[in-house]
Amino acid sequence: MDDDAIERAKERLRSAAEGRPEPGAVEAALERAREGIEALAELAANLEGSLPARVEDAVREGVRAEALPVARQLAEVRGLAGQTIRRLERIEGDQLAEQHSRVDDLALLIDLITSGWKSVDDRLARLEKNLQSSGGAIVYRIEERRSGLGSGES
Repeated sequence: MDDDAIERAKERLRSAAEGRPEPGAVEAALERAREGIEALAELAANLEGSLPARVEDAVREGVRAEALPVARQLAEVRGLAGQTIRRLERIEGDQLAEQHSRVDDLALLIDLITSGWKSVDDRLARLEKNLQSSGGAIVYRIEERRSGLGSGES
């Protein structure tokens, strides 16, 4: 073999050894990684235990904060609906009473018209009876006055 080739190989091994970390540094990095993984595992276990409760509390608080105004609005709508129903019932009662009153007024009007015509009929019957018992009626002739009518004179 060539001394030159051996020297090049040794040079390559030295340069490769320079880029390689020392075993103590590698052990220290691995130890820090193990500690970080253990801390991460512990944190994950803590989150796994407390996260559902925290999420539940957050959701409950969010729903409470959003549902309370909706519940108030719903109660207000219910109150307004009840008030509207009461007013409609009162209007319906007033309208029904007014209708009955108009029917009573119409019945009274019919009674008045009926009694008026009955009175007229009775009076005409008396007049006819008087005419028949007296033998007839006296007819008076109204003569026109020729002077002043149609001439425009007063």
